[in-house]
Amino acid sequence: MRNFCVAGLLCVLVILASLAYAGSEKQPVDYVRPDIGGVSILLTTTRPMVQLPHDYPQVTPLLNPRITDSYLATKIYGFPVVGGAFGFGGVSLMPTTGKIKTNPNEIASSFDRDFETRTPYSYEGLLGDYNIWASYTVGHFAIFYRFRFPSLGKRRVNIMMNSQGRMRMTSPAIVEGSTSIRDVPYYFYLEFSAPSVGKSAWSFNGKPGGVQRLEGKRIGLTLNFASLASETVQVKVGLSFISIRQAKVNLNKAVKGWNFDLREEQTKSVWNNLLGKISVEGGTEKQKIILYSSLYRAEENMMNITEDGRYYSGFDHKVHDAHGQDFYTHDQLWDTFRCEHPLQLLLNPKQQEEMVQSLVRMDEQWGWLPSFPRVGGEFPAMIGDHADELIADTYFKGYRDFEVRKAYEAMKHEALHATMLPWRRGPMTSLGKIYLEKGYFPALKEGEKETNLEVHPFERRQAVSVTLEAAYDDWCIAMMAKALGQTADYHRFFEMAHNYENVFNKSIGFMAPRAADGAWVNGFNPILPSGPGGRDYFTECNAWVWTFNVPHDVAGLIRLYGGRNSFLKKLDQLFAEQYGGVPKYVFLAKFPDMTGLIGNYAQGNEPSFDIAYMYDFAGEPWKTQKMIREIMEVWYNDAPLGLPGDDDQGAMGAWYVFSAMGFYPFCPGNPYYVIGSPLFRKTTIRLVNGRTFTIEADEVSMRNKYIQSAILNGNPLTKPWFTQQDIAEGGTLELQMGPRPNKNWGSAPDDAPPSMSKHQ
Repeated sequence: MRNFCVAGLLCVLVILASLAYAGSEKQPVDYVRPDIGGVSILLTTTRPMVQLPHDYPQVTPLLNPRITDSYLATKIYGFPVVGGAFGFGGVSLMPTTGKIKTNPNEIASSFDRDFETRTPYSYEGLLGDYNIWASYTVGHFAIFYRFRFPSLGKRRVNIMMNSQGRMRMTSPAIVEGSTSIRDVPYYFYLEFSAPSVGKSAWSFNGKPGGVQRLEGKRIGLTLNFASLASETVQVKVGLSFISIRQAKVNLNKAVKGWNFDLREEQTKSVWNNLLGKISVEGGTEKQKIILYSSLYRAEENMMNITEDGRYYSGFDHKVHDAHGQDFYTHDQLWDTFRCEHPLQLLLNPKQQEEMVQSLVRMDEQWGWLPSFPRVGGEFPAMIGDHADELIADTYFKGYRDFEVRKAYEAMKHEALHATMLPWRRGPMTSLGKIYLEKGYFPALKEGEKETNLEVHPFERRQAVSVTLEAAYDDWCIAMMAKALGQTADYHRFFEMAHNYENVFNKSIGFMAPRAADGAWVNGFNPILPSGPGGRDYFTECNAWVWTFNVPHDVAGLIRLYGGRNSFLKKLDQLFAEQYGGVPKYVFLAKFPDMTGLIGNYAQGNEPSFDIAYMYDFAGEPWKTQKMIREIMEVWYNDAPLGLPGDDDQGAMGAWYVFSAMGFYPFCPGNPYYVIGSPLFRKTTIRLVNGRTFTIEADEVSMRNKYIQSAILNGNPLTKPWFTQQDIAEGGTLELQMGPRPNKNWGSAPDDAPPSMSKHQ
């Protein structure tokens, strides 16, 4: 009996210990470090946003405006009301103590990173100059601030309006107002947890109380709170693009009462549900941190700006009925179409359908499909019409709850009538007509002066890159035309999809510029082409990177090289070739976007994303496995200096998420994935239909990165790719990993993934 009791007690203790351990296990959101990328390798940095996934607002402290590496900032200037991360041009809050200040530089406070807690769902930090703890969390169109003041001293909250606008107090605890930034109306409704006991209006650098009417720009309002009241002052902010009244409605829907912890927990739960759609076993703590931090950043764009069934569109500056589908904006498709949108489609296809429908609405309201949509309308940046890839990828992966015919007509209209000039939007120019007539975008000859006044003076023509991306866009249109029974359109655009061949110079083995008369440009240097960042002929990278930018027809590109052996030799050389005889710092001075270098491969810029996976097409998948692992190990980290280049709204992170799982959406618009080398022993993707797709990598480790054999749903898989249908139906991909490559697996010509030329 005594032994039984002891045994029973031990069982109870084991159960209790197990429960305690389970309760202490990390949730997916606990791995996220928003500060990864807060120091840039050369150009811009990430900003650690607190937000709901794909939602407005996105909130981060306003830091030193002249310090570009956000993690290295020394002062907090305030917390945004409107204007987001760049709230210096909008409206912001700042709690202070002591005398009233009217100079924003004096209002700012020092802070210490060691006293900050940053998560996707909330922030807390100590304003060192005032000994105030500042916290915030968010809801849809709402921000919830909590300021904990020291027990002694004045308690003030400053509302600063840098942009043109107005605000008014409707009670001692309510301030409402509006402003305009780049022709976008912003409305706000602020409610305080306690009534203020005094106020002072001022202009920047003016005297306290020197302003009688709260209208204009660079004005402020200081609210004083009773010293005997609670040490905590909370502020709930309602936001709207429609009206002040709607801002109040939005606030009351998102934040009920004054329970900050409850709102924080609700936002945390949303993030956990999303991040938990991908679960992993095995791997290192560092790899999990990078994975979930990357997934967090990849869920930043686009933003749902639907308010109570309506939305404001900057494309016609009107308020519209959403008709049951939310309206999304704020994207940069040149970066995000490659793998970020395919990742979002994998995890939330309904949301992706609404994003596509939003693009269709923008086209209706503005007349063109956007490339870089913002709240205020199109931001004319980069090259190509990559809404085409997003639309085609969504459609061919089986998700079609959007106006398909309208989307197709918008794609076609864009290709035949819109400008092809970099960083421009509007009707087609004479240079675009040359593309339609001759099948390539014309370049200037070396030293030739630009005569077309519509060409951007800094961005130049980028002629080769424009041709290559247009060919891919045209292939997407051709595939949509075929699916919709538009036979004549299909044949026309399918032929145009071959236009990449027109800029391949076989004599030098590179994609190269051609003048309007058809002649190859003399004096062309593939490593150091003319223009800032090579922009006379290329976009941000050189010919080594862009030569491989034919995702829709790798088989055709291999044929241009005369076969697999020549292509593989060129691909190997890319990763080993150095910088044209100049020091690396000279090379990067010319190509600041070509960061994350391995030879002339640049992981820090999106046109490189596909390249390491091209070995799957040429009979050497083991080299893909080797290079993908090397890129992840060398160029991704769990520290502020943790990204190979500009994250570009999550694009860099999305590449890592796919690559860490072991597969990649090589050609959006074509519903298949190529296989790389997974990091984790087991990865499970929870699909919206209730099924799961699992990747099991037996014996995987840092050294065991090579695939020995593969089984898909119980059947041997000899090809280094699989389809969207394989994922959608659920199942398991089993990979046997080892330390040395199996050079036979996936190497036969018939094993190669789909390409336009292979399956035409």
